[in-house]
Amino acid sequence: MRTKAVRSIAWTLASFALLRVGTAFAVDEFRTPAISVVRVEWRAALDQLRAEIAASPSVASDFTFSTQRHFRTADPRSMPAFVQLNASTSSVFAGISRSQVPVLLPFDVTGWLKDRRNGVPASVARYQADFRPVDFFDAGPSGYDAVFSLEPGADDGLPQRTFANPIEVQITGSQLIYEITDPAGGKGEPVKALSAQYPDLRRFIREGYVRYAFTRFGVPYVVSIQCLDSVPRPRRLACREAYPVAERFLRALRIAGGLPAEPRSNILPGFAERPPNVAPDFTFRPVGDIIANSGTRGRTGNADLTSYSQIRFPLDAPAFIHSQSFGRRRSSDSSNQPSGLYPWRDNFCEARSFNVGQCANGHGHQGQDLRAGACSLSSDTAGACDPRQQPIFAVRDGVLIRSRKQQAATLQINTRNEHIRFRYMHMNPASMDADGVLNGRIVAEGEKIGVVSNYLDHPNGTSRHLHFDVQIFTRDGWVWVNPYITLVSAYERLLHGRGREIGPLIAGAPIAARIQVDDAVHLDPQEGGEN
Repeated sequence: MRTKAVRSIAWTLASFALLRVGTAFAVDEFRTPAISVVRVEWRAALDQLRAEIAASPSVASDFTFSTQRHFRTADPRSMPAFVQLNASTSSVFAGISRSQVPVLLPFDVTGWLKDRRNGVPASVARYQADFRPVDFFDAGPSGYDAVFSLEPGADDGLPQRTFANPIEVQITGSQLIYEITDPAGGKGEPVKALSAQYPDLRRFIREGYVRYAFTRFGVPYVVSIQCLDSVPRPRRLACREAYPVAERFLRALRIAGGLPAEPRSNILPGFAERPPNVAPDFTFRPVGDIIANSGTRGRTGNADLTSYSQIRFPLDAPAFIHSQSFGRRRSSDSSNQPSGLYPWRDNFCEARSFNVGQCANGHGHQGQDLRAGACSLSSDTAGACDPRQQPIFAVRDGVLIRSRKQQAATLQINTRNEHIRFRYMHMNPASMDADGVLNGRIVAEGEKIGVVSNYLDHPNGTSRHLHFDVQIFTRDGWVWVNPYITLVSAYERLLHGRGREIGPLIAGAPIAARIQVDDAVHLDPQEGGEN
């Protein structure tokens, strides 16, 4: 508690210092995020690893558990047992040694090493509590992320129904924690059956996932499963049905790898770099200024001035951010032309059925809708823009998270200073499958990963646009934050000029087509929510 209070005071002082820099901050400048860096208790991790492997003396004899005191704890050579462990498990979890936090996975390392030592052939699932071989694993300087799946009817006590897709369980352990104002954060209930193994474990449902958060070795870990917070529905997993799956996963967690590194300092908030010149045409309305009455129960937007990452804009210029559900209806809304031009307008907190903790009423859109610039439908000119082939780009170097047939593709960044995700929606799943937009693919910033489309449960399910959102890691796991300023900042860099912020409309745009909160979209059981 004392550590949390000290951290809160530090961020407050840092923010106050920013405000003292100059009065132009609120109008002209964008912030960068405040990020805490936890101190990893590697000796405690070594003790747990020793206890887990001690069950098999023959396996334990292959490890050097004595610490090399002439090396600092942060030096990998100080703990040869982890070097040896990574060398073994990297054949199952590629790159596991890159994680700078202890990697906890549902993997019986001792049993696997023992059988491998004795030449006993067995499938990996035998050592993973019946979870299938890992669907996604990514490790880096900020920690690691993994996705495992479980087929229905795997064992007694688990859901026996058949769902639209296998049940996916995600786990993240992160050295970086984004510090945001989060009224919904830190809540949850203890899980009595797991209290001995995880004394601080809390279970809660947030933003479409049941989550289990705990701290081990000073590191926050979160296990989550997407589910419906309601009674079971055909082929849809209810959160109560997810409980035994998540708890089976938690009981099976063992240390599988990771490696110490030099400790780092907290990342204080600062100012995002912006071009010195002014872009002649680009204008945007203030962040949080959503269309009047478009928020749930008439609430306003989230005025978050943070640019969460210095990204490449996901589309070519010109491009436009506008609501695809509210405002004046234009003939272009049902065509391949953009819905309006400048100025851009925030739509992060407009009414949807999705839980979004950063919106005032707890519900919102999760991200922003982007339309590509106009194309000529009849041009025969060689190389002319094709409205059905306007490219979508990777906004950073990173790794993709997406299983086959899923409607969303997520780009994850894992570096010394960032642990962040960018989600793209409305591309055609069949096209993404064919193009290899799948789990584990490494992409470079600016690489084409798809085209702007209109897929929502089926082709032509929405207007032709890209839904783009940002998730950051907190002690509650991955949460949505407003990407509007992140996108404004990225677009300015694309144009090599600053946009001009213009004030709110005198009276909000009349709404010609309202959507009911409960009928805003049709959710796919494997997406965080369709947009």
